Amino acid sequence: MGGAIRREEASGSRASKVLSDFQHKALPGRRITPEEAQQFSQLPLTVGADGLLSEIDHLMEQGVTVDTIYIDLLAPAARRMGELWEEDQCDFVDVTMGLWRLQEVLHEISSRTPSRSALLEPGARRAMFLPMPGDQHFLGPQMLEDVFARSGWDTLVMTKPLRRDVLNLLSNTRFDLVGLTLSRDCPSAAVKSIIRAVRSVSRNEHISILVGGHMINQNPALVAEVGADGTGADARSALEVAEALVQSAKVRAQTLK
Repeated sequence: MGGAIRREEASGSRASKVLSDFQHKALPGRRITPEEAQQFSQLPLTVGADGLLSEIDHLMEQGVTVDTIYIDLLAPAARRMGELWEEDQCDFVDVTMGLWRLQEVLHEISSRTPSRSALLEPGARRAMFLPMPGDQHFLGPQMLEDVFARSGWDTLVMTKPLRRDVLNLLSNTRFDLVGLTLSRDCPSAAVKSIIRAVRSVSRNEHISILVGGHMINQNPALVAEVGADGTGADARSALEVAEALVQSAKVRAQTLK
C-alpha cells in the first residue's frame, strides 16, 4: 500500500496533465464520447477518488446522467484496468488501487440517491446481483444494483458471495431475477452448475437469470450454454432485458395456473 501511495505522489505532474486533457475534452452539452471515456480510463491509476469525483461532478453539472456516468465512464475505466493487467502494463497494486478508487466513486454517487424505500414501486420486482463465487471483481454487480434500484426495483448485492449463502437466501426469499457477473474466465460447467442450483432451490420457480461481464462479452454463446435467460452489454440494456424477462415469466406463471 505504501508503495502505491509513493507512486501516486511521484506521478503528480502526469496526473495533472491527464486531468487537464480530460477537462478540456468534456465540453458542455455533449454526450460522453469514446475518446473522453478513454481519457478518463487513465485517471484511476494516478488520481485519487476525490479527483475522479470532481471530474464526474463537473460532467453532471452539465446534465450528464448518473446512468451515463456508470455506463460510459466507470464501466469502461474498470474494463481498462483489467486490460492493463492482462497486457502486463500495470502491476497488481496499481490495478487494485485503481479499481478501489472507482469503487469509492461508485459508493459516493450511490449514497447521493434518495432513500431506496422512497424509490420502490408498488409490488416492486426483487433482484439479487453477485459476481461468480470466487471472483474478486464486484464493481459490476454494485453498478447493476444501483441502476436497478434507481429504476424502482427492490435490490440486493452480494459482493463476496459463498455458494451456500446464495442458495440459502434464494430458498428463503422470493426473487424475480438473479444477475451473475463473470469478469474472469472460469469453466462454463461451473457457471452452469450454479445456475442449475439457483433454479432448483429458488422460491420462485419462474426466476429469471441474467449473466454478464468480460467472459460473456467475449463469448455471447455462453448465455445459452450455461442455461441463463439473457445478458446485457451494459447496465442500461441489462435493465431492459430484465424487465422483459420478468414480465414474460409472470405471463408464463399466470398461464400455468
